[in-house]
Amino acid sequence: MQALPVIVGFGGYNAAGRSSSHQAFRRTVLESLSKDEQQKTIVGLACLMTLVAWDGECYRDIDNNVHNAEQVVDTFGDRVLEGTLIRRLEDSLFDPKKIYGHKRVHLEALNGDGITFKLSKRELPSSIPDHWDVKPLDGGSFEVHIHGAGEFLVPTYSEQEAKSAGQLPSGFDPATQYNSRFHPRGLQLALLGASDALSSVGIPWETIAASVQPDEVGVYCTSIMGQVTKDGLGGLLQARLKGERTTSKQYAMALNSMPADFINAYVLGSVGHTAAITGACASFLYVLQAAIQDIRSGRRRVAVVGSAEAGLTPEIMEGFTNMGALGTDINLCKLDGTDVPDWRRASRPFGENCGFTIGEGAQYTVLMDDALAMELGADIHGAVPDVFINADGIKKSISAPGAGNYVSFSKAVASAMTVVGEETVRQHSFIHAHGSSTPANRVTESEIFDRVAEAFDIHDWPVTAAKAYVGHSLAGASGDQLIFTLGTFKYDLIPGIKTVDKIAGDVAQKNMLFPLQDLDVSDRKMDVAFINSKGFGGNNATAVVLSPSKVEEMLSSRYGAAMPDYQQRREQTRRVAEGYAHKANNGEVQVVYRFGESLIDEGEIDISCDRIHMPGYEQDVVFEKVNPWEDMS
Repeated sequence: MQALPVIVGFGGYNAAGRSSSHQAFRRTVLESLSKDEQQKTIVGLACLMTLVAWDGECYRDIDNNVHNAEQVVDTFGDRVLEGTLIRRLEDSLFDPKKIYGHKRVHLEALNGDGITFKLSKRELPSSIPDHWDVKPLDGGSFEVHIHGAGEFLVPTYSEQEAKSAGQLPSGFDPATQYNSRFHPRGLQLALLGASDALSSVGIPWETIAASVQPDEVGVYCTSIMGQVTKDGLGGLLQARLKGERTTSKQYAMALNSMPADFINAYVLGSVGHTAAITGACASFLYVLQAAIQDIRSGRRRVAVVGSAEAGLTPEIMEGFTNMGALGTDINLCKLDGTDVPDWRRASRPFGENCGFTIGEGAQYTVLMDDALAMELGADIHGAVPDVFINADGIKKSISAPGAGNYVSFSKAVASAMTVVGEETVRQHSFIHAHGSSTPANRVTESEIFDRVAEAFDIHDWPVTAAKAYVGHSLAGASGDQLIFTLGTFKYDLIPGIKTVDKIAGDVAQKNMLFPLQDLDVSDRKMDVAFINSKGFGGNNATAVVLSPSKVEEMLSSRYGAAMPDYQQRREQTRRVAEGYAHKANNGEVQVVYRFGESLIDEGEIDISCDRIHMPGYEQDVVFEKVNPWEDMS
């Protein structure tokens, strides 16, 4: 029998907060939680946003005023709500009303004698244009006379058309959490997200790593755009036009494989497998598929899977705006008949909408095969038995939706019915939709869901969409969906699409249920979720996710009498994980950054014909010596 890939840890950050211990999920369903859960969520976010700090006895604000938990909620609750989820882009990243750029101007002298001006030696071009006469002046400056006309780039500012964003919570700066010098924002998020996920497991990484061979560990992580902020690709491409110098780190830091590389080198110290696969906005599911295939086949026993993207830059937002993909302020006002855009409700999946909202964030999960999870007493939050990926075929537009999602989604439903039974899928499943908030998506994706529901005899099938709350985090979008899916399994709540007043008339709804308020499903426990993702170019992916209760039922069938012993050891794991959650809720962000630590002495690597021993690793890499094509030899 194949191994079952189970989720034993998860973490990350997005506009709703920290992912581990379901903080971000709780923010999306805050009004549906108990008073105690609401308080825990708001206080935890207030600590994350540096509104207050825990000193071991009480919470203190920036003026050193003392607060208990109730007082934190009363004093800072509104600021926490206003500073999370989708909102107007904050100036801490850049001012969307003052985007720096250049205007090309053509200058001609009024008297026809050319143009004369003075430059310092530092400002003088290294290559003097042919139509310039340059004469030295006293003091080290130069007189420049241009014959005829001249072209110049004049610094200018413009206003961005789309100002809503799924920005990290106000006051939370990833760069201040560790020694992040020269790291682009996306890589800062990768380190923070992976550290959060690993700490959430409740089992030290050293224990996990010692339990498997080094090459049985894999890191599967990516970004779409690469690192586009100033310390990465953005600065590399801008430098010459801005009159600046490129740095030695910008190109190396720019690659879209860097989130995986940073985790291998600076978090895990892994010499195992690594993969950075991109599939546009479905990229998280692409790397997730690679990980679960390796776990199911036995090639890998542990996988760290995720993505990190920091796409809130003027260039990225302008590019999507010019495509007509982003919801602009003008179009939001047209939808609502107002003069001021409702930035909080900019993303409106399956409602009357005008484009998506970009978000930023990082999401990571830690997967194990079921046997290792049992052995280590890991806490299991769910399982991913399969992910299906299909292309669209011939397209008339590279950005248009296509036919491939019919294949991926149908295969996912059929697979789930085979694994857990038809009635479980019909009565106890829901959909976490791509839900990008574009007019094309609301029609095409809902049509897929409705037609598949009819084919498989499913009715009143609940649908939710993470992008209503945190925006579209590009490569990490389906990571947001997975993290929120685990929250539904925990709290029996499906977040309503609360940015929508009503479902648009062209949305297919015959067999579907699109809740506009949080849906309590405690009476019909959700055991299966379908995470659907669509990306430019025909990158369609659908994942099947099983609830922890369903996984435990399956493990009981497989392991029988061994379950009580596993459950007893799991209690210790849960206590450790709860200890981390308590610290994290009090704002103690733990970042693993092992720069330059314990370098491998390559001279001490011991190689034989059967195995290779790496110094510092508990187990050896053992060579596979079974010929899988023996009958063809």
